[in-house]
Amino acid sequence: MDAQGPKDSVALYYWPTPNGWKITIMLEECGLPYEVRYVDIGKGEQFEPAFLEISPNNRMPAIVDPDGPGGEPVSVFESGAILRYLGEKTGRFYPADPRARIEVDQWLFWQMGGLGPMAGQAHHFRQYAREQIPYAIDRYTREVARLYGVMDRRLADRDYLAGDYSIADMASFPWVKPYKRQGQDLDDFPNLRRWFDRIVARPAVERALKVGEEKRGDPSRLKTDDEAHAILFGGQPSKS
Repeated sequence: MDAQGPKDSVALYYWPTPNGWKITIMLEECGLPYEVRYVDIGKGEQFEPAFLEISPNNRMPAIVDPDGPGGEPVSVFESGAILRYLGEKTGRFYPADPRARIEVDQWLFWQMGGLGPMAGQAHHFRQYAREQIPYAIDRYTREVARLYGVMDRRLADRDYLAGDYSIADMASFPWVKPYKRQGQDLDDFPNLRRWFDRIVARPAVERALKVGEEKRGDPSRLKTDDEAHAILFGGQPSKS
C-alpha cells in the first residue's frame, strides 16, 4: 500500500472501483482533505494484517479519520457506513430532518443490498469469468436492467433519488457508470440518463473519478492473469 497527502487528513484506503469512487466523490464534494492509501486488490494487499485491522472483511474502501468522535481517531469500513459517517460529520448530503433522512437511507441501503451486488455479478460473469455461463450472464444482466428500471421510475418526477443530491446518489452513480459492461444502454432509461448526465457533470465528481485512474489498467487482463484472478475471485492470495 502507498500513500500521499498531509498526515492530518482523512486516510482513505482505496482502489479505483465503483465502491472506491463513492468515497472519493463524497470527500471531494465536502472539500475534506484526504490522503489516498492505495490497496492493490490484484496483488492481495487487502489481506495484509494492518489493513485487516481497519477492514476485517478484507474489502476496500475504508477510512481512518484522525478527528473522529470526541476528537479521537476512528476507522470505518463498508462504503455505505463511510458515507453516512462523513455525512454526519460534515452535515452535508445527509439531511438532519428525520423524514428526509429516511428517504436517503432507503435508497442508500437499496444500493448496498441490490444495485451494487447485482451489477458486480453482471461484471463478473460478463467480463471476468473464464467460463461463459449463459444462464448467469442472462440472469444478472436482466436483474441489473430491472434495477435500472426502478431508478428510472423513481427519477421520473425528481432530479435525485431522495430529493436533494445526497449520499444515495453518490452510492448509486458509480455502479451505473460502467453500464456498458453490465450489458445496459442508458438510452433505454431516459430519466436515469438525465440523472447520470447531471451527476457526471459535477466538478467534484470529475475530480473524484480521476483519483488513481492510471492504476486501473485493462480489466480484461484478469482473464489471463492467473495470480490476480485467484486473489480477487478465489478469496485469498496464493502461498508461494
